[in-house]
Amino acid sequence: MAKGYWIGRVDVHDPEAYKAYIETATPAYKEFGGTFLVRGGEFDPVEGASRSRNVVIEFPSYEAALACYNSPTYQKARAIRQQFSDGELLVIRGHEG
Repeated sequence: MAKGYWIGRVDVHDPEAYKAYIETATPAYKEFGGTFLVRGGEFDPVEGASRSRNVVIEFPSYEAALACYNSPTYQKARAIRQQFSDGELLVIRGHEG
């Protein structure tokens, strides 16, 4: 079974208020087995437009990644994230090789 991934790229407008998103979203990640592979950190935007914060979260399956996103717990966090940041979030099925 292929793993699932969230790839998020955001610009945070209010870092202090954004902490509420992190606090609210963390239980959803844990519930669905999410593990951070990238959480902020140094990066080099070698091609294309850049965002200030990049995140990659690995889930045990693509289905778990989608279920986490669609969960009531994460949807509460999403509303907070959208108030204090702009960006993109992708849910991707991992390669089975």
